[in-house]
Amino acid sequence: MFSVDVGPQYEGETVRKEDFQIEFGGPKHKFKAEWVTVTPADEVEDEKVEIIGKDIKDFEEGASVPIFIKIAVAGEQLEKDMEPVFERRVHMYINYIEGFWHMAQRDEIWMRLHKDSFKKGLNSLEEIGKVLVMLYKNELSIIEKIQITFITDPEKVEKEVLEARKVYKERDDRLKGITEEEVDEFYGCSLCQSFAPTHVCVVTPERVSLCGAINWFDGRAAYKMDPEGPQFAVQKGDLLDAEKFIYSGVNAIVAEKSLGANSVFCLHSALETPHTSCGCFQAICFYIPEVDAFGIVHRDFLGEAVNGQKFSGIAGEASGGRQNEGMLGMAISYMRSKKFLKTDGGLKRIVWLPKSVKEQVKDVLEEAGMLDKIATEEDVKNVDELTEFLNRVGHPWVTGQA
Repeated sequence: MFSVDVGPQYEGETVRKEDFQIEFGGPKHKFKAEWVTVTPADEVEDEKVEIIGKDIKDFEEGASVPIFIKIAVAGEQLEKDMEPVFERRVHMYINYIEGFWHMAQRDEIWMRLHKDSFKKGLNSLEEIGKVLVMLYKNELSIIEKIQITFITDPEKVEKEVLEARKVYKERDDRLKGITEEEVDEFYGCSLCQSFAPTHVCVVTPERVSLCGAINWFDGRAAYKMDPEGPQFAVQKGDLLDAEKFIYSGVNAIVAEKSLGANSVFCLHSALETPHTSCGCFQAICFYIPEVDAFGIVHRDFLGEAVNGQKFSGIAGEASGGRQNEGMLGMAISYMRSKKFLKTDGGLKRIVWLPKSVKEQVKDVLEEAGMLDKIATEEDVKNVDELTEFLNRVGHPWVTGQA
């Protein structure tokens, strides 16, 4: 039926840069995204796969191009709240394809096709679309109709991504004002265990998933839709430590889902029994011992962070489902949470950010009085320069005023 095999046995595959026929998205491209919309049935042409722009076979070997994947689904039982849940399944289902690798989510996706799979005949996005159609309809029976569009024309990609970002923001804004104390149930996700077998993602009203794609509402919708799926309910249980945000129910589910590899999560700490990290995180919070504070670097940052490492090097240390003290995968939107690293000092312990991330959370930093206190790659190039910068601007963590 297809040029290559399709199945969960391929989920953990990676495709190295020397082995890819073509690369879609990733840090080289400012605009790339995937977006699923629940759409009226009469507006969905069932099982149609459309390509706008060049196809895989039209590009030279080793090409790196922007992409936008738009999926419209319809069904009597579908709700708008389910859109992010369906969207996150793109990651799972594309990784079922032999020799096709997918990483991240939303407007940070990164995909590669292995040369071997290309040689076997996987030379069109249409076939990728047909695989997705099959898997969505077979595994999620509430989807009655589905239509998929792949866009590789750079101008059209940019236009669609800008529209999708508005929707992503609307989803995230729904959580404003809801606290962990107000709910009895958190939600968990094990979607990335194919890459990180001991990783468990715990999503609360004040802590979005590491990938940034699943918030508390999304987790609730996913569990309601598919109780046996990769998203599950987490009974909070008793609050065992109010300063470290340790809950008995969270610990129990972490121990169960990680097969005993981890048994305690401090939900808002990067230093003490921190939340594990998979590999799909948007950003990484990393400890800088010379200043006893944190830097944050995101996936699209191509240069060296202030500690001299690139994102890929830091990600290698942080990922894999390990509790690595001083390393924490995270969504950028987590910085907007009032509980952001609260156990460790919160925003006032952040000392370095890429300029682009600083712009994304500018309003939050201004409110906290931290906008001019945090250095970027334009201000400092190494830890020595960072130390001088922090003393010069009177950073509250350095001056002891945090």
